[in-house]
Formats: sequence, structure tokens, C-alpha cells
Amino acid sequence: MQVTLRTKPISKDRQTLFLDIYPPVPHPETGKLTRKIYLGLYLFDKPKTDLDKQHNKETKKLAENIKAKRLLEIQDNNFGFLKVQTGNNDFLAYFKQLADKYKEKGKGDKTNWISVYNYLNKFTNENCLMRDVTEIFVSNFKEYLLNVKIEETSIKKLANNTAVGYFNIFKQIVKTAFKNNLIDKDFSANIKTIKKTESERQYLSYEELKLIAKTDCDLPFVKKAALFSALTGLRYSDIEKLTWQEIQGNEIDEYVIRFTQKKTQGVETQPISLEAFKLLGERKEPTLKVFPDLVYSAWQNQKIQDWMYRAGIMKKITFHSFRHTYATTLLTLGTDIYTVSKMLGHRDIHTTQIYAKIIDKTKRTAANKISLL
Repeated sequence: MQVTLRTKPISKDRQTLFLDIYPPVPHPETGKLTRKIYLGLYLFDKPKTDLDKQHNKETKKLAENIKAKRLLEIQDNNFGFLKVQTGNNDFLAYFKQLADKYKEKGKGDKTNWISVYNYLNKFTNENCLMRDVTEIFVSNFKEYLLNVKIEETSIKKLANNTAVGYFNIFKQIVKTAFKNNLIDKDFSANIKTIKKTESERQYLSYEELKLIAKTDCDLPFVKKAALFSALTGLRYSDIEKLTWQEIQGNEIDEYVIRFTQKKTQGVETQPISLEAFKLLGERKEPTLKVFPDLVYSAWQNQKIQDWMYRAGIMKKITFHSFRHTYATTLLTLGTDIYTVSKMLGHRDIHTTQIYAKIIDKTKRTAANKISLL
């Protein structure tokens, strides 16, 4: 029995490592003879940096250790390790299949899954097998997400927190592939996730909110939807799909919205003010959308910015800024943070505390304006 460590050329000037077993051994499940066992490891053809050279050195040592272990197992007629030798399976196809499956079960936004798939497709030159997924591969994809330019602009990099979400999705896929015995190790386990940064949240002050309510917008339905968000805290995605049957009231003018959050899939009952309800106008058929003309687009976002400029507000405001405005307004008017967290549908109060920090910073700025000097 011979076990030889060999290499095979792959993309990006690399060599993948595999064991060549002769004579071939029977697979414990299929009974078919198996000769090649890919290790999910690779070497650089021409290492250019000290890091590349160190990678080659450590990888060769690891491969030799695996070879020795496999030889002992084969001599003991123990072929269990062959059960996970599915390295020729298409990792990209597996990724897309899981994205569709998770979407059906309501586990996250398919748009983000497909975005990760597209970036991974580009990173791998549309060619990635299970055997290509290694710890180094996972680490390299992490760095890629932190530095890649957004496809639509070719200039601007992904926002840090967007990269955080994308990399977490990727790690989830790798972990699932391991659980399904498609790879022999969770190669993402030892790779630290990207550290999330506290992003700046643009919002309108209470006075600015009242000002834009009196200012015309080129798209009246966008103005109505934006003000509704500022009065209720609903995300764009939840407002866009809102139907009349989800808005319920009683004889004493108390209104609530019963809906499923698109982002978290959590079922919410959200109290809304009489003013927010009256803003919507005449009630329509139960199954009809409340904002049928609302369609996300760059043009629509520009109209929101034009509306701000017309009101004399020079801040960069997006639709999501109105949800931030709702949160900061509640806190400014004295609502406790726990209640604000519930009103926003946050699962973790730490998310809401970001708004509290914004208010504290605003108070500090105001206090520093008072001076006797």
C-alpha cells in the first residue's frame, strides 16, 4: 500500500494537495474504489511574500501529517475518513441552494445572501469546489470583503457593517457544509468575525421634522411615507409592504399595526398615533397596499434629499433616517429606553442604546454652548 502526496494546478497560480492511494481503497458507503483524496489545502506556485512562504511551509507540514495519519488508518482497514471526501462538489452551487432554502424558511434577507454569492463568485473566478474551502480561503475572503469595491460604483468600498453581515453569512454556509459532511472541518471557526463599527445615524431634530412637514416634496407619496415612518418608526421594507388590513383601530381612536417585520420576521403589534393614522387618508380595500407607489430607487432617494434642501436642511437624509428620527424624538421627549426598544421592534436593547448615546452627545453639545466667558 502506497500513499503519495501530490499536487494539481488550480486557479490563481496555486497547487491543490491530494493523496494518491495505490492500490485504491473501497469507499465504506458506496463500495466504489477511491484513489484520490483531496485535502482542501493549497500551495502558492511562486510565493512572493514572507506570509506566502510561511503558508507553504506550514501547509506542507500539515499535509505530511495528514498523509501519515491516513496511511495508519488504511493499514488498519479504517476508511471512515472517506465519508467526507466530497471535494469535487460545487461550493458555489451549494451556497445558492442554501440561500434559496433559508429564504423559504424566513431566515434572513435573500438579497444579502445573493450579494454574498455574487462577491464569492467574483472572488473565485466563478470556480469554487468544496476542496477549495480552507481556513486560508475563509480568511482571504474576509479580507476581500473589507477591500472590494462595490460593483455598481467600482470606486466605493463596502461599508464595514455590510461586510460584517456578508462575512457572517459566509461563515454560516461553511459551518453548514461541515455539518453536512461536505468538508471535513469548520474552516471558519478559528477566523474572527469582522468587528462591527458604530455607524453614524443621521436624523432630524423635532423642530426639523415639523419644518419638513410644512415643506412640499416633488413626490407627495414619498413625503407621506417618510412622515409615517417618523411617526411610527417603521422601516422602509415594512412600510412598502404594509396593507390596510394590518392597520386596526377601535371606537375611541386607538390604532395599531399588526405585521411581520421583514428584517427579523418577528410578529409585531405597534401602537400608532391618531395623527399617523389620519396621515394615511381614506381607507382602501383590506388587501391593497397603503403605499402602492412606493418603489425603492436612487431617483426616489434624490427626491428626498431635494425635499430636505428645500426646507433648508443640509444633512444627508435617506428614508431610513426617519426611523432614526422616530427613535431620537421619543428619547428627547423623555420616553424610557426600554419602551423605545419595544416600539422599534429591537431584539436587543444594546441596539437601542446607540440612540441614547446620540441624545447624550446632543445634550453635551448644548450644555457646552452655555458660557459666561
